[in-house]
Formats: sequence, C-alpha cells, structure tokens
Amino acid sequence: MKDHESEEMYLETILLLKGRKAAVRSIDVAESLGYAKSSVSRAVNLLQDRGYIVIDADGFIGFTDEGERRAERIYDRHLTLTRFFSELGASDAAAERNACRIEHVIDDEIFELIKARLGK
Repeated sequence: MKDHESEEMYLETILLLKGRKAAVRSIDVAESLGYAKSSVSRAVNLLQDRGYIVIDADGFIGFTDEGERRAERIYDRHLTLTRFFSELGASDAAAERNACRIEHVIDDEIFELIKARLGK
C-alpha cells in the first residue's frame, strides 16, 4: 500500500462495512470502494502484514485491537470534520467530500482545536 491515506480509507471502509453486516470479506470492500478485487486483495494483505486486521480461513476480515482503534480514530475524524464544515454552512455534500479528504492529512493539534470548538 503506497500511502497513508489509502491505508486509512481501507480501514475506515472495513469499519463501516462491519457496522452494516456481520461478516466482511475483501469482495465487500472492493464493491464498496469500486476498486478491482486484485487491488483490494493486495491492500488487505498489507493491512494484515501491518497488524491491523486478521483474515480467517473463510476469508472473513476482523480487526486487531490496534486496527480497530485506528479505524475508529479515522472515522471519528471524518464525523467531526463533516459536522464542523456543516456548522460553518457547507452543504452536506461539500462537508462530506472535504471531510473525507482532510481527515487523512489534518494534524492532531488542529483537529483537537476543531473538536474543542464543537464541544467534543
């Protein structure tokens, strides 16, 4: 996996899928993201190698403790930034689109200031 943003997008997608269905496989991730199965398979294997997920014998994906914490942190950034942009007056679509991009690059100091502004 080439970059930090890609890794985070996969973790966030797996988290969201696990919230909707009991069992998640690579094919579910591929369909959700609109990526080729081969690309997702490679990325999922890298996430496993990095200790963020486990894949059982049936191909079902589960989080390690570290992976789940990281995925939840990413998703919290997404939700918080979306809310922040909405409260600034952005349309729902613009708030969502920009949060999705910014969540991967915003530094902790600025993110904590935004959370404080929102009273979180």
